[in-house]
Amino acid sequence: MYENIAILAVFIFLYSLSSGLFERTPVNGALIFIAFGLAFGPFGLDALKMDIDTEGLRTLAELTLALVLFTDASNANLSVLKKNILIPRRLLLVGLPMTILLGFGIGVFIFDDLSLFEIAILATLLAPTDAALGKAVVTNKLVPDNIREGLNVESGLNDGICVPILFLFLALAASSSGEGSGHFLALELIAEEIGIGIAVGVLLTLSGSWLAKQCNDRGWVTESWQQLPVVVLAVSCFAIAQTLGGSGFIAAFVGGLLFGNVIRPKELLLAAEGTGDTMALLTWVIFGATVVGQSFHAFSWDIVIYSILSLTIIRMLPAFLSLGGLNLRTDEKLFMGWFGPRGLASIVFAVIVLNAELPGSSTIAMTAVCTIVLSIIAHGLSANPFIAKLAARKQHSKISAG
Repeated sequence: MYENIAILAVFIFLYSLSSGLFERTPVNGALIFIAFGLAFGPFGLDALKMDIDTEGLRTLAELTLALVLFTDASNANLSVLKKNILIPRRLLLVGLPMTILLGFGIGVFIFDDLSLFEIAILATLLAPTDAALGKAVVTNKLVPDNIREGLNVESGLNDGICVPILFLFLALAASSSGEGSGHFLALELIAEEIGIGIAVGVLLTLSGSWLAKQCNDRGWVTESWQQLPVVVLAVSCFAIAQTLGGSGFIAAFVGGLLFGNVIRPKELLLAAEGTGDTMALLTWVIFGATVVGQSFHAFSWDIVIYSILSLTIIRMLPAFLSLGGLNLRTDEKLFMGWFGPRGLASIVFAVIVLNAELPGSSTIAMTAVCTIVLSIIAHGLSANPFIAKLAARKQHSKISAG
């Protein structure tokens, strides 16, 4: 245990000192973390003795994602979002269902060993994008505001929306016969997840922030404890919503959106952002050490092909079509379609599927792992170059228009 702590502590210390340097390179943090876990884990130097089960990885990934969603939403600009609300609305209400349908259709032709419901599970599992992996795009000021806010809101809400759809398909796959009320059940689950998630996010953030302000105004909060309530508030939004049967991810995102744009204590977000970054580092190191290494041998040709298609056609075509008619250039629509990285949400969903012990659980999980690894490499290496090209194209358009 102490050897693990020593290795991780040294790595976190060294990375924190050079994080700004890495952000200016094509290599993103998640790729470095996975590579470190793979190199020092059982399939490398065997220095890290990670004894963590799938439930432990799922819990860590869920809490990390909740924190990232809360802090990213807190930094969102609502005034910009109001002017460009059509972008995330189209991506969520049109692009997301089309992505699941297209992923299902392509999966039917590729996977002979999966049932139709299992293919639907796979398509749903890989539909949501990752707010943490997309941070390089949604926080870069060179990216136009409408694109940044659109992608940020999409990644903040699509995983929460996919949760009830995933559980519906899991229930249908586990059942020997499909019930005729499946469509009604889907709508009921989605409405419940979204409704409870929004309600918890709003009520908990408003009441928690009001209480924190009252205590702070009375001088009851010491300086060393001032940063902690934001971290706890984000986790509480997630955990309470999950307990009540709602989507904790939607609760965390809605709570963060309200916290950052109504209450506006930007300085209080630093501790939450730092905690989220540290938890993301640990998640990816564990993922690299315990999952990636033992998964390579299971990457068959059909898994690799579907993973590549998931990151390209299955994601980009629905996004491109859903954004039709908006005041966006072709390169901007392609940019938004490409930057749909897969990460923490897909890890959480893959663990849920594994625990369901379906006949095709292993194939689904391995496809998720393959897609996530390819996404981290492809989106990490392309972020800065593609952002520079988009900014240059926008500048050229301004000069031409002038």
